[in-house]
Amino acid sequence: MGKRRHQRDKVTGPQYRKNQRIRVPEVRLVDENGEQAGVVDTNDARRRAKELGLDLVEVSPNARPPVCKIMDYGKFLYQQRKKEKANKSTTKGSSQLKELRVRPAIDDHDLSYRLVNGRKFLISGHKVQVVCIFKGRQMAHPEHGFEVMKKVSEALKETGKIEAPAKMMGRRMTMLLTPLSGIQKPKPSAPVREPREPREPAPRPAAPAEKSAEAPAPSPASAPAQAPETPPASS
Repeated sequence: MGKRRHQRDKVTGPQYRKNQRIRVPEVRLVDENGEQAGVVDTNDARRRAKELGLDLVEVSPNARPPVCKIMDYGKFLYQQRKKEKANKSTTKGSSQLKELRVRPAIDDHDLSYRLVNGRKFLISGHKVQVVCIFKGRQMAHPEHGFEVMKKVSEALKETGKIEAPAKMMGRRMTMLLTPLSGIQKPKPSAPVREPREPREPAPRPAAPAEKSAEAPAPSPASAPAQAPETPPASS
């Protein structure tokens, strides 16, 4: 079996030459303090970076001569990755285009349901494209679509404004709404805890009955036998 070749991890982002990989004879140097040091010999710039325990990094290869900076290359890469991560998170949370579909003959109940979603989109900072699709004979009455678009814009005027008015394109009528500035996005609500039912107090144990001060009467069986009376003596 042949030996497997280990594939190197692909490094994204711009690549920077540093130290011995910089092969031009002269560079425009930026020192470790960020100050311009002018055009210097590449070997002298490399030697200066080595004495400081840093790297000579080519930051602008297209300049003539190329611009190189004395820096900590590892720290520089860490800061670059941090910036890329922040840019990705900003792009992910940016405004998106949401679609809201209606019909020319839509009833009030269905329209109110769709308006709830449209209001959520606008409050979250997204643009909303309202699309009204015509079918069959509905094409003969485009005014019905304009009426629906007017209802939508009137219902959402507190959260959005018209960026592109309603217009007909084939069988589709579209209108673009953009969120109003200054609208606060809803904060996630904390979970509501149900109130606990009050517990009934546990019954207290009954107090022991007090003993009577009077002694109990003796039972007939335990009473002592009385001596028989003697008859009086005769004279």
